[in-house]
Amino acid sequence: MHGGRGEPVRIAFSIGGIPFEDDRVPFAEWGARKPGTPFGSLPVLEVDGKTLAQSNAITRYAGRLARLYPSDPWEAALCDETMDAVEDVITEVAATMALPEEAKKARRQALAAGPFPFYLERLQRKLEANGGKYFAGASLTIADLKAAILIRMLSSGVLDHVPADLPEKTAPQLVEHYARVMDDPGVKAYYAKLGVEV
Repeated sequence: MHGGRGEPVRIAFSIGGIPFEDDRVPFAEWGARKPGTPFGSLPVLEVDGKTLAQSNAITRYAGRLARLYPSDPWEAALCDETMDAVEDVITEVAATMALPEEAKKARRQALAAGPFPFYLERLQRKLEANGGKYFAGASLTIADLKAAILIRMLSSGVLDHVPADLPEKTAPQLVEHYARVMDDPGVKAYYAKLGVEV
């Protein structure tokens, strides 16, 4: 599945016509490469020999370069709010990855029963409050990219013990938002280059 914390960055760079090298680290290589990262995590962006970590910081940087981050201070804050809320959910998912199977099952079922619906419902409210189309302003931003990748992850079936229909049952407008983002010409062009149907 094309997703994860780096995906909104890759899409933003593609939409902005900004060339980049996509270095996806295979799991077998991660142990050796982890100590060389600023905070022991991915993604990491390298620009002219300098590194930047933390996914939302990298996403904002890409968004500014690609003109997908609002210049209006309030709209920028709405964009940040959405990205931070999505990051809260992703952090919960990441915390389950290395758990033993029974503990993983119990934790993911608990998340699917409470925190995930809570966040999805609240994100849907925020989308509605901004007119129902985009999270910040009247056009696509990095907040929309990040939220769409979350919906893809939760709906994909790749997370054992999390029902794939959870977003549709909990926040159908977010599923519609996901389809809208995937239908954006710039997003479609990015996936077409990868040979991926969305």
